[in-house]
Amino acid sequence: MSTAPSLAAKRPSTLRGGHLPKWAPWAIAAGSIALGIGVSAAAGLHSSIQWALIAALLHVLGTYVIAARVENRRQAKDRVVTSLVWVAFLLAVVPLASLVWSTVQRGTKVLDVYFLTHSMGVVADSETGGGIYHAILGTLEQVGLATLIAAPVGVLTAIYLVEYGRGNLARAVTFFVDVMTGIPSIVAGLFILSLMLIFEMQPFGFAGSLALAILMMPVVVRSTEEMLKLVPNELREASLALGVPKWRTILKVVLPTSLGGITTGIMLSIARIAGETAPVLLLVFGSKFINANPFEGAQASLPLYIYQQYGSGEVTAYDRAWAASLTLIAFVMILNLVARGIARWKSPKTGR
Repeated sequence: MSTAPSLAAKRPSTLRGGHLPKWAPWAIAAGSIALGIGVSAAAGLHSSIQWALIAALLHVLGTYVIAARVENRRQAKDRVVTSLVWVAFLLAVVPLASLVWSTVQRGTKVLDVYFLTHSMGVVADSETGGGIYHAILGTLEQVGLATLIAAPVGVLTAIYLVEYGRGNLARAVTFFVDVMTGIPSIVAGLFILSLMLIFEMQPFGFAGSLALAILMMPVVVRSTEEMLKLVPNELREASLALGVPKWRTILKVVLPTSLGGITTGIMLSIARIAGETAPVLLLVFGSKFINANPFEGAQASLPLYIYQQYGSGEVTAYDRAWAASLTLIAFVMILNLVARGIARWKSPKTGR
């Protein structure tokens, strides 16, 4: 009986090369940070951004040199690309984390129940006290009205483009949606302002909602259109093969399948308009008092409140501006959490 197969199986493979251990990237990163700090200190650099960039460059170079020496050049290039992805990720996350930390640190000085439940009223910018209740109320009403206008129009437009749109009309609608996506917010405010001047109207909250709806519509159209395109055509064909009308197929099959993505897109568009200041400044004008009627009289909003308080130049106003900024960030975060909850609740159930 031949023993050649067993001997061949025990023979070590000559194709297996060196391989870095799993902890090697972390060790290289730690060494790069230490070298970056040392080089920055020796060169007299005092900026944390400078030593971070030096450490990132040393990390990429060190990864390539060590991987090329231990493994091979092909694997070294793969590790370098992975390192570049991580460096880009950190470059994007660090400023965001720094912004959130600064907002939380400065915004918590005056943020309390009193601040959230009172308006500025007769409080001067140089005085302590006051709150943002009037601004929160104005933002909720203006953004809510804009959503009621833009969300149905945007979703129906996307349904037309995906399910029915053919020919020159569909191309024209797509072109104008692309153009509207990039228009500055001040242009939408000036458009509504021109209509107000024609009809001799005074600033009021609903005017700001109209400008915000113009900014929101193209975002809703684009996000909804992409979600509808992800629905497999087999689902549409199966429904139509059973004799179900096309409108009912869209209503009962297409929309429920893509509801999670559509909801997320609408919430992202709300976050897009919640922080707009220019159209609100032109159309709503701002007020220190509570105005619960968006169809009459000047009204406040959180972005406008932040702009006015920070522009006053007073220390107490700076604290209120940071607290209002933190409130606006929390408002957008809550919207995103609600969107995720609705998307998970309404998404098609999978399983047996």
